[in-house]
Amino acid sequence: MSHTRKPGTLPGDIPRPTIARGTIREQMNASPETAASKHPEKPMPRPERVAAFRTGLSAESRAAAWLIAKGFRILARRWRSPAGEIDIIARRRHLLIFVEVKARATLDDAAYSVTPQQRQRIAAAADIWLSQHDVGAITDIRLDAVLIAPGKLPQHIPAAFDADG
Repeated sequence: MSHTRKPGTLPGDIPRPTIARGTIREQMNASPETAASKHPEKPMPRPERVAAFRTGLSAESRAAAWLIAKGFRILARRWRSPAGEIDIIARRRHLLIFVEVKARATLDDAAYSVTPQQRQRIAAAADIWLSQHDVGAITDIRLDAVLIAPGKLPQHIPAAFDADG
Protein backbone atom coordinates (compact mmCIF):
# COMPACT_ATOMS: atom_id res chain seq x y z
CA MET A 1 0.00 0.00 0.00
CA SER A 2 1.49 3.31 -1.02
CA HIS A 3 0.92 6.51 0.84
CA THR A 4 0.89 9.86 -0.88
CA ARG A 5 1.64 13.02 0.98
CA LYS A 6 1.72 16.65 0.11
CA PRO A 7 5.03 18.08 -1.04
CA GLY A 8 6.97 19.74 1.78
CA THR A 9 5.59 17.55 4.56
CA LEU A 10 7.01 14.56 6.33
CA PRO A 11 5.01 11.71 7.82
CA GLY A 12 3.47 12.97 11.07
CA ASP A 13 4.08 16.63 10.20
CA ILE A 14 1.42 19.17 10.84
CA PRO A 15 0.80 21.06 7.62
CA ARG A 16 2.30 24.54 7.74
CA PRO A 17 -0.08 27.38 7.06
CA THR A 18 0.59 29.32 3.92
CA ILE A 19 0.94 33.07 4.06
CA ALA A 20 -1.47 34.82 1.79
CA ARG A 21 -0.56 37.81 -0.33
CA GLY A 22 -1.06 41.15 1.34
CA THR A 23 -0.26 39.92 4.84
CA ILE A 24 1.74 41.68 7.50
CA ARG A 25 4.90 39.80 6.49
CA GLU A 26 4.56 41.04 2.92
CA GLN A 27 3.94 44.59 4.10
CA MET A 28 7.00 44.50 6.37
CA ASN A 29 9.19 43.39 3.49
CA ALA A 30 7.75 45.88 1.02
CA SER A 31 10.18 48.35 -0.41
CA PRO A 32 9.60 52.07 0.23
CA GLU A 33 8.71 52.50 -3.43
CA THR A 34 5.98 49.85 -3.13
CA ALA A 35 4.62 51.50 0.00
CA ALA A 36 4.53 54.88 -1.74
CA SER A 37 2.69 53.46 -4.75
CA LYS A 38 -0.10 52.18 -2.43
CA HIS A 39 -0.51 55.70 -1.01
CA PRO A 40 0.24 58.08 -3.90
CA GLU A 41 -0.98 61.13 -1.95
CA LYS A 42 1.77 60.69 0.66
CA PRO A 43 5.23 61.86 -0.38
CA MET A 44 8.17 59.53 0.18
CA PRO A 45 9.90 60.23 3.49
CA ARG A 46 13.44 61.48 3.23
CA PRO A 47 16.05 58.71 3.69
CA GLU A 48 17.45 60.37 6.84
CA ARG A 49 13.95 60.35 8.41
CA VAL A 50 13.53 56.66 7.60
CA ALA A 51 16.93 55.93 9.17
CA ALA A 52 16.05 57.97 12.26
CA PHE A 53 12.73 56.14 12.60
CA ARG A 54 14.42 52.73 12.40
CA THR A 55 17.11 53.81 14.87
CA GLY A 56 14.38 54.91 17.26
CA LEU A 57 12.54 51.60 16.98
CA SER A 58 15.76 49.69 17.59
CA ALA A 59 16.62 51.86 20.61
CA GLU A 60 13.14 51.37 22.06
CA SER A 61 13.46 47.60 21.63
CA ARG A 62 16.83 47.61 23.39
CA ALA A 63 15.43 49.76 26.19
CA ALA A 64 12.41 47.48 26.62
CA ALA A 65 14.67 44.41 26.80
CA TRP A 66 16.85 46.17 29.38
CA LEU A 67 13.82 47.02 31.53
CA ILE A 68 12.50 43.46 31.26
CA ALA A 69 15.90 42.21 32.44
CA LYS A 70 15.55 44.54 35.44
CA GLY A 71 12.22 42.93 36.34
CA PHE A 72 9.78 45.33 34.68
CA ARG A 73 6.73 44.25 32.71
CA ILE A 74 6.12 46.36 29.61
CA LEU A 75 2.54 47.64 29.56
CA ALA A 76 2.77 49.73 26.39
CA ARG A 77 5.23 50.89 23.76
CA ARG A 78 4.88 54.01 21.63
CA TRP A 79 1.63 54.95 23.40
CA ARG A 80 0.08 57.98 21.73
CA SER A 81 -2.20 60.62 23.20
CA PRO A 82 -3.26 64.12 22.14
CA ALA A 83 -0.46 65.47 24.38
CA GLY A 84 2.25 63.34 22.76
CA GLU A 85 3.85 59.92 22.72
CA ILE A 86 5.35 57.90 25.56
CA ASP A 87 8.05 55.51 24.38
CA ILE A 88 7.58 52.84 27.08
CA ILE A 89 5.19 52.36 29.97
CA ALA A 90 6.32 49.66 32.39
CA ARG A 91 5.49 48.26 35.80
CA ARG A 92 7.35 46.42 38.54
CA ARG A 93 5.28 45.52 41.61
CA HIS A 94 3.88 48.81 42.94
CA LEU A 95 6.01 51.03 40.67
CA LEU A 96 4.80 52.46 37.36
CA ILE A 97 7.30 54.18 35.06
CA PHE A 98 6.87 56.30 31.97
CA VAL A 99 10.08 56.09 29.96
CA GLU A 100 11.60 58.40 27.36
CA VAL A 101 14.18 56.58 25.23
CA LYS A 102 16.99 58.62 23.69
CA ALA A 103 19.54 57.23 21.23
CA ARG A 104 22.56 59.32 20.33
CA ALA A 105 26.22 58.79 19.40
CA THR A 106 27.24 59.02 23.08
CA LEU A 107 25.40 58.53 26.35
CA ASP A 108 26.17 62.16 27.28
CA ASP A 109 24.57 63.41 24.06
CA ALA A 110 21.53 61.25 24.79
CA ALA A 111 21.27 62.61 28.34
CA TYR A 112 21.28 66.22 27.17
CA SER A 113 18.79 65.63 24.36
CA VAL A 114 15.65 65.55 26.53
CA THR A 115 14.34 69.12 26.23
CA PRO A 116 12.06 70.88 28.74
CA GLN A 117 9.28 70.79 26.13
CA GLN A 118 9.66 67.01 25.79
CA ARG A 119 9.56 66.62 29.57
CA GLN A 120 6.30 68.58 29.71
CA ARG A 121 4.87 66.53 26.84
CA ILE A 122 5.76 63.24 28.55
CA ALA A 123 4.28 64.40 31.86
CA ALA A 124 1.06 65.54 30.14
CA ALA A 125 0.78 62.25 28.23
CA ALA A 126 1.39 60.33 31.48
CA ASP A 127 -1.48 62.22 33.11
CA ILE A 128 -3.75 61.21 30.24
CA TRP A 129 -2.66 57.55 30.47
CA LEU A 130 -3.29 57.54 34.22
CA SER A 131 -6.78 59.01 33.71
CA GLN A 132 -7.63 56.24 31.23
CA HIS A 133 -6.26 53.23 33.13
CA ASP A 134 -6.96 51.69 36.51
CA VAL A 135 -3.64 51.70 38.33
CA GLY A 136 -4.92 49.66 41.28
CA ALA A 137 -2.05 48.82 43.61
CA ILE A 138 0.41 51.32 42.13
CA THR A 139 1.95 53.42 44.91
CA ASP A 140 4.90 54.99 43.06
CA ILE A 141 5.00 56.68 39.67
CA ARG A 142 8.18 57.92 37.99
CA LEU A 143 9.27 59.60 34.78
CA ASP A 144 12.45 57.77 33.73
CA ALA A 145 14.83 57.85 30.78
CA VAL A 146 16.80 55.11 29.07
CA LEU A 147 19.85 56.29 27.17
CA ILE A 148 21.18 54.29 24.22
CA ALA A 149 24.54 54.66 22.48
CA PRO A 150 26.30 52.35 20.02
CA GLY A 151 28.54 49.79 21.67
CA LYS A 152 27.33 50.66 25.19
CA LEU A 153 24.85 49.00 27.50
CA PRO A 154 21.63 50.96 27.90
CA GLN A 155 21.65 53.35 30.85
CA HIS A 156 18.42 53.54 32.87
CA ILE A 157 18.01 56.85 34.70
CA PRO A 158 15.29 56.49 37.38
CA ALA A 159 13.34 59.68 38.06
CA ALA A 160 15.20 61.44 35.24
CA PHE A 161 12.81 64.37 35.48
CA ASP A 162 9.69 65.36 37.38
CA ALA A 163 6.20 66.20 36.22
CA ASP A 164 6.98 69.92 36.37
CA GLY A 165 9.54 69.55 33.58
